[in-house]
Amino acid sequence: MTEKLLTDVEYNYKIIEENIAIAAEQSGRSREDITFLAATKTVSAPVINHAISLGLRYIGENKVQELLQKYDEYDLDNASLQFIGHLQTNKVRQIIDKVDLIQSVDSLKLAKEISKQAQKIGKTANILIEVNIGGEESKSGVAPELLEDLLYQVSEIDNISVKGLMTIPPICENKQKICKIFHKMHNIFIDISSKKIDNISMEVLSMGMSSDYTEAISEGATMVRIGSALFGERIYLK
Repeated sequence: MTEKLLTDVEYNYKIIEENIAIAAEQSGRSREDITFLAATKTVSAPVINHAISLGLRYIGENKVQELLQKYDEYDLDNASLQFIGHLQTNKVRQIIDKVDLIQSVDSLKLAKEISKQAQKIGKTANILIEVNIGGEESKSGVAPELLEDLLYQVSEIDNISVKGLMTIPPICENKQKICKIFHKMHNIFIDISSKKIDNISMEVLSMGMSSDYTEAISEGATMVRIGSALFGERIYLK
């Protein structure tokens, strides 16, 4: 861990905080309305903890094995650990007692396994339902047209609390186009909120990453997941 890396993280953190505040204000909200979650894939625990010391309060891992390797080193007295990657059903039991939110639930099968493992430890697991807003075959997530049916099914499962929705949009350089995708996702979020489904609360709309988080906030995101803009390119971290 180099001094330059830590200095870069400090500088990047300040810039991201400023950008979030500006985007929030422009969307008619305040900085406090937006959750800044750091995507910490490949980032060492000491660097993550340095970011936490700056004020970062939410971290998210993509891979179960990496989360387990770093778990004892995280400063979890001062930050919430979440799982943001694709989760296999056979890995649920390994993280169910370690994370505050699972953002990537995209099937009834996975929801049932989370419920089963949560029941074993007497916990209600908080989850987001992942939506494949771009209809990409390469990405996980439920199709928008199947979302409502899945939510009604999940709402009947014990030991699970749906807190909102998450999406990873298609890679797109066109800012206007990405805004339209985020706008579509926000409309889905609002529509689901209006239905007031039992055991389903639309508190969180997790969308937007390093390249497009200000656009996501402008279109209604309540949480952004930022990795490289905070920690640098992945190759730089090794």
